[in-house]
This record gives sequence, C-alpha cells and structure tokens, in this order.
Amino acid sequence: MRYVVAVAETANFTRAAERCRVVQSALSHQIARLERELGVRLFDRTSRWVRLTPAGAAFLPAARQALDAADRARAEVAAVSGEIRGRLAIGAIPTVTAVDIPNLLRDFHSRHPQVRVTLRAGSSDELIERVRQGELDIGFLGLPRSGRPKGVSGRVLAWGELIAVVAPGHPLADEPDVDLRRLSREMLVDFPAGAAGRAQSDEAFAAAGVAREVAFEVSAPELIAQLVRLGLGVGMLPASFAAELPGVQPIPLRDPPTRVEHLIWSERRPSPAAAAFLQLVGGPEDAGAQRVR
Repeated sequence: MRYVVAVAETANFTRAAERCRVVQSALSHQIARLERELGVRLFDRTSRWVRLTPAGAAFLPAARQALDAADRARAEVAAVSGEIRGRLAIGAIPTVTAVDIPNLLRDFHSRHPQVRVTLRAGSSDELIERVRQGELDIGFLGLPRSGRPKGVSGRVLAWGELIAVVAPGHPLADEPDVDLRRLSREMLVDFPAGAAGRAQSDEAFAAAGVAREVAFEVSAPELIAQLVRLGLGVGMLPASFAAELPGVQPIPLRDPPTRVEHLIWSERRPSPAAAAFLQLVGGPEDAGAQRVR
C-alpha cells in the first residue's frame, strides 16, 4: 500500500522507488502482486506516463487510511513506553501572533525528535474543515468576535485588534489615528467576501453603520501589504502582524475590528504526538480549554 501511494503521488515508478528506498524492480513486483490479489489493475502505465485507473482511484483513499491507522497504532504502542513518535500535521493562518509557532516547533522537536512534523498555511475556514476531517491534527485560527469553530475541540488563545496600513506618503500616514467612517472613503484592500478574515472588518463597519467598497480582494495578508506598498489602497491587518511588515505605515483605529485567535484540535482522541504538542501549547489540560461546536 505504501508503494501504491508513492506511485500515485509521484506519477513515476522510479521516483516512487527512490522515496520508498527500494529498487524499482522490487516496487513494481509488489504492486503487480497486489493487483493480482485484488483482481484489478491499479495503474495504467506506458514508458512515458503513469496514472491511476478508476479502481486505483477507489483504492487510494482506503490505502491512505489504513497506513495512517498503522502509523497511529505504532505511535500508541511507543507512547506506552514513554516514546512519542509518528506524525503531526499542523495548520496555521499566516497572521498568527498569539504564539510563536517556529519556536514552539523547535521546542517540540527537541523533546520529541522522532515525530515527523508538517506545517501548512491556509485560511481559517479551510483549516477548521481539515481538522474536522482528520487531515490536520492542530489548527491556529483567527476569527471575528462572533465566530466559533464548529465540529472541533478548541480554546481561545488571544483577542486582538486590526489596524489600518497605508503606504508611506499616503494622506493618512501622518494621522495619529483614524476611524472607520474616514477609512470608508479610501480605496480598500481586503480578503475575499465570505472569508473569516473579511468577516472581521465587515462586522466592524456594519456595527459603525458605515458602508464601504472593497476595490481589491486578495487571499493572503502578504498580498494586502504588497498592494498597500504600491499605493493601490488601504488595508487592515492584525496589529502585531502589521508592526513587522516593512514598507507600510500602521495607523491605529478608533473603532477597530476585533479578531479572536483560536487553537483547535480534533474531537477524536488526539494522537500521542498531537497530545504532546497540545500539552506544550497549553491544550486540553489547560484550565482555559473549552469544547466548541
């Protein structure tokens, strides 16, 4: 099954054999044995390409689940003797400021060097779904004050405010602060409508009774900063994150949007690696932990 997954992901028998650290003939032989056992071909292949058959596409998700279960079983057995091993998949929005994720990973790795860690960036909505589906063990999110991650366990990490960011030389750059009504008259750069990042500012403008138009919708905070630097508009970003951005001028808001950073994990019992990471952050055992639905 590991060989099948490797071939499916690399679309190449040679690269799959290199990944699995076996000679190609051995990998090809084992896959052929599995195909005979199943009575179907899992791959169509020529000298130039390899692709899954319909039967192979149906087999692949179940193979991945079986391999994950086997890895989990080995990790659980190792944990009984005090060794944390296995895999840990973490997702985070790029603007997390409540925790220092690189330093957390350094500390975690020093304590548990046998754990293989993957770190992925994404939107809050995407990360909630991936934790719910079991694709990620841990998620770090930012949601509007009214937002609650559903179908997962979690706790609030921190509350924060957004500030305006403008290009140096912008008419607002010398202002000590600004309100949303004044900001609504500017060309605005924000996240796409419907995204959790956009909801934070939408709620604040609605609460202030101010209508606004977003001239540029972008999917990443770094892109917001780039458009602001070019003088294409005014953005709003978390204060701690914006303070680290070069080439933009942060301006406090008198009536700022609020966002809440959350730590989330699966409702199912965490793997030994996930439980160890949560303990390091202050997860389920922390007095502030709460179950959110």
